[in-house]
Amino acid sequence: MCRNITELRGLEPPATDDEIAAAARQYIRKVTGIRQPNATVTPAYEAAVQQVAAVTAELLGGLPPRRQPPTKVPPMRLPHVRERMGLPPLQQ
Repeated sequence: MCRNITELRGLEPPATDDEIAAAARQYIRKVTGIRQPNATVTPAYEAAVQQVAAVTAELLGGLPPRRQPPTKVPPMRLPHVRERMGLPPLQQ
């Protein structure tokens, strides 16, 4: 169902709050079918994103380390995506 959500467990460095929030936002988009919430649904939509992000962070923190990192790099770690979003380059 959510094949576009990037695997965050086992990243080095660990997943950031922004990456977790982006995955939560993608999940909420998928299950609601709402890509751009209007003023009526924005409060519920954003509350759901925050709740899913919090649970995801808790889950990632409670899982054992992976033996190998994920096979795909999260989009927010790609230079061209960061540039498009107006984010600074990642420090390696």
